[in-house]
Amino acid sequence: MTNLTIRPRSAFDDLGFAGTIEALVAQTQQLYLADGVPWVVGYSGGKDSTATLQIVWLALAGLEPNQRTKPVHVISTDTLVENPVVAAWVTHSLDVMESAAVEQTLPLTPHRLTPAVTDTFWVNLIGRGYPAPRPKFRWCTERLKIKPSNTFIREMVRSHGEAILVLGTRKAESSGRHARMSALESRRVRDLLSPNDSLPNALVYSPVENWSNDDVWTFLMQSPNPWGYSNKQLLTMYQGASSDGECPLVVDSSTPSCGDSRFGCWTCTLVEQDKSMAAMVQNDDEKEWMRPLIDLRDELVPREDVVDASGRTRSLINDRDKRDFRRMNGSVQLFRGELIPGPYTQTAREEWLTKLLQVQTLVREIGPDYVGAIDLITLPELEEIRRIWVVEKHEFEDSLPRIFQEATGEPYPGGPLDEHLPLGADMIDSLRAVAGEDRPHFELVRELLDIEQRHRAQVRRAGLFDSLEKALRRGFYDNEDDAKARALSRQAAMERTPEDTDGEDPDPLDVADGYVRPISEPTS
Repeated sequence: MTNLTIRPRSAFDDLGFAGTIEALVAQTQQLYLADGVPWVVGYSGGKDSTATLQIVWLALAGLEPNQRTKPVHVISTDTLVENPVVAAWVTHSLDVMESAAVEQTLPLTPHRLTPAVTDTFWVNLIGRGYPAPRPKFRWCTERLKIKPSNTFIREMVRSHGEAILVLGTRKAESSGRHARMSALESRRVRDLLSPNDSLPNALVYSPVENWSNDDVWTFLMQSPNPWGYSNKQLLTMYQGASSDGECPLVVDSSTPSCGDSRFGCWTCTLVEQDKSMAAMVQNDDEKEWMRPLIDLRDELVPREDVVDASGRTRSLINDRDKRDFRRMNGSVQLFRGELIPGPYTQTAREEWLTKLLQVQTLVREIGPDYVGAIDLITLPELEEIRRIWVVEKHEFEDSLPRIFQEATGEPYPGGPLDEHLPLGADMIDSLRAVAGEDRPHFELVRELLDIEQRHRAQVRRAGLFDSLEKALRRGFYDNEDDAKARALSRQAAMERTPEDTDGEDPDPLDVADGYVRPISEPTS
């Protein structure tokens, strides 16, 4: 019996390749001319967004110059921790695109969007001490991807009342994507335009929504890139990495982020291994310079094998030794009898910065010319981290300039710190020597000195006592064991019943969160 192979249906089956592209370009032109609503095209540099932008470009180029009255904005979100190869590809593509649009008199403007400095990966991880992102604490996608693109789109909506998003989303990407797009399709308020749940007055046009993966590549290989970039080099980049490839423009939480061997952030810790970057290094000796990035990324999420109740071995992140036993607000919390770890300690944050700057220096030395001046962390990020350490975390020894010089061999390029520090370096060293291993109380004295210094020059010392109280609560515990014992004692007291106390009231005092207070008082 002969085995028959059924070829998957192609979007080009009915009209043929040329007929399908001609019809899609004509459809895009009709939508463009239908109203005065500006278009925002999402461009990540990957295959789907490239195919979508080519369709839009061909549609604009096919119109008469007097018909090209509506602006088309091409937005590309750079998280500042993108795979350096892809980031360089996209940045150069935007430059070429801008020149070609001017030369061809098209109303198309590319925009490279970046997160606000307070939202970047390193400011949150090294500055604030957020632990590396993980499935149950995915703090990165919203800050790095969604906010920059949504801010731009909302500005378009405020200026024009409405905006049309042109995205390269396809139903064939996944079953979830198919269900999501089909549900929105049923709610279309205009022909071919779907609503966007998270962006009011923004409609979505997906010209390649019914294309397969093979259809996309067929189009890209048979249609020359209209702004003069090389689609064959794009294919080569995919072949050098993993098969499923790109990181889409993310405008809402339903869009998949870079978690499935996609081109995305080289720091991504939401998967056990960055397969695309690893494949690039393995397949191309000239990309061996990227290995230090892979090694640093792996250090962010140290793993250990744990056997669960069912006998299965699971690989879990274990970075407790790098994290404070207190939460960000200074409180302690229990989960299954153990303290929930908080942010990275000062020592860990300083170590991360040192390693990052060392990797940056090494990559500049051994990498190709296009990464000879690469900034794995930018100067504005360093300045914000320095401010957070000194002002918000009261680490007024101001160690960042020293770390920078030791790690890079160059003087710190930032300006002087606009802060009057309460103690000099010698006094800090003396205080540390007196405290010895008693880190919590060293931090307490340091914070109290900083608070007093900041309130000294104020005519009205508003907030002084609140700041002092918070500092005392944070520094109340002798160490992690002391904090755990007190938290367990508090938990036991809260679980006591009248029967346990022979009808007496439970112990009216609670020493959780760093100071004694009535148990009826709400905890923070």
